[in-house]
Amino acid sequence: MSTLHAQDHTPDKRLAAVCGLFCPACTLYIATQEDPQRLKRLAERFQLSEEEMRCDGCRAEKRGPYCQTCKMIVCATEKGLDFCGECDEYPCEELKSFQAAAPHRKELWNAQARIKEVGYAQWFQEMYAEYTCPQCQTLNSAYDLVCRNCGQDPSCRYVSRHKPAIMQHLDKSNAMRTR
Repeated sequence: MSTLHAQDHTPDKRLAAVCGLFCPACTLYIATQEDPQRLKRLAERFQLSEEEMRCDGCRAEKRGPYCQTCKMIVCATEKGLDFCGECDEYPCEELKSFQAAAPHRKELWNAQARIKEVGYAQWFQEMYAEYTCPQCQTLNSAYDLVCRNCGQDPSCRYVSRHKPAIMQHLDKSNAMRTR
């Protein structure tokens, strides 16, 4: 398996959602770009084809099922904004609901503030560092509790800060699937 490394990437707005999520650290993005077995498991879990699951980033033409119906990108595009934090209505109810629904979204407010403070390009680099394994420099998702390459526990700084919430979310998701 090839692995995404922080030093290999330059900022690309297609890989930053208007809400503040960082696409390269998305489970679906990682599966699409470099882990066909993971993509297959996700497709089976959601009862979709692998092609339907594929995602090249929130602003790319090929987006995953959730991102295809994202109301926030439609809103930002209509208003001519790059990120939700630029909006006079920030944070809107849509974004608040979205943020509260899953642990990989816990730091959206921080992301929006940081983008404003240091700019998109610097934030992008910081996000690579945030999701990179300290041991082997592999980029992991918020749901990779241990590094998907070397097994380091926790996989990255984000997981280190939010591991209990992530585990609770995963347990709840698994319980719902077994019903």
